[in-house]
Amino acid sequence: MCILKMVPSCKDYLWGGHRLIDEYHKNYDGNILAETWELSCHPDGPSKIQNGTFAGITLAEYIKKAEGNVLGIHCRRFREFPILIKFIDAKDNLSIQVHPDNQFALENEGQYGKTEMWYVADCKEGACLYYGFKKKVSKEEFRQRILDNTLLEVLNAVTVQKGDVLFIETGTIHAIGKDIVIAEIQQNSNVTYRVYDYGRVGNDGKKRDLHIEKALAVTNRVPIIKSKTCCPHIADCDYFTVDKLNLDGDVMKKMCGHIGNGSFVSILMVEGDGEIRCGKDKLRYQKGDSFFLPANSGEYEISGTCEALITTVKG
Repeated sequence: MCILKMVPSCKDYLWGGHRLIDEYHKNYDGNILAETWELSCHPDGPSKIQNGTFAGITLAEYIKKAEGNVLGIHCRRFREFPILIKFIDAKDNLSIQVHPDNQFALENEGQYGKTEMWYVADCKEGACLYYGFKKKVSKEEFRQRILDNTLLEVLNAVTVQKGDVLFIETGTIHAIGKDIVIAEIQQNSNVTYRVYDYGRVGNDGKKRDLHIEKALAVTNRVPIIKSKTCCPHIADCDYFTVDKLNLDGDVMKKMCGHIGNGSFVSILMVEGDGEIRCGKDKLRYQKGDSFFLPANSGEYEISGTCEALITTVKG
């Protein structure tokens, strides 16, 4: 098979909603679906393969069993599968949090750090999120604001709209606000240090833990300076490269590409419906679908109407 359709791992975090079920066609019986881990080899939420010879097994198991180098030579520099791709439905505000870099995470958590990007798949008018600080703050002020619940006063609130992209390097304090659906491409990590959670309690009736000392150690406490460097991709870093594809079914009805030995291709369908062809394989797609195309798959074609995120690993 050249086209593998993925079945996500589902997460029912307390701030989630029902949109991933209602609008993104996720098969889930619970009342809350906060995240779907669409392309994941992480043990906390492995995705599985739906179709073909390898149907029913996890992506990690497929990588071990498949013949040839299905990840591509660009992935050889990583000790494990390098990325994790999600849909996130924030019906309520997520906690204010920060992720460590590789060195700190490997030394303290036994896994990689977490650089990530957000693509705003949809949101209500006026929706906002937090992205860095408004001003430089000292470590002492940061600690005190966490303790006295005034941290939001110094965070940079950003109003977003559909199609916005934010690149979040390790050490950047951030949070997704309510009424936003995000497509997230990130390093293969599940390390999060929470510093503010709106006083909420979990299913056990207790407030969720904060990770103050670790957050103090890893957070960049200065405003974010955006790079002016032009880039043909919507996100590009050492771990992933992301391109956006728009097919309107009229002016541009299809896109053709080639998958060589450098990297696999992940295709996440944010909107639309149509067909993917690769080799002798062809599959229909709809909003919310996720596909994995192995390295060396050759020519592929996407036709129909879609808004898609195409992710690869560069050399």
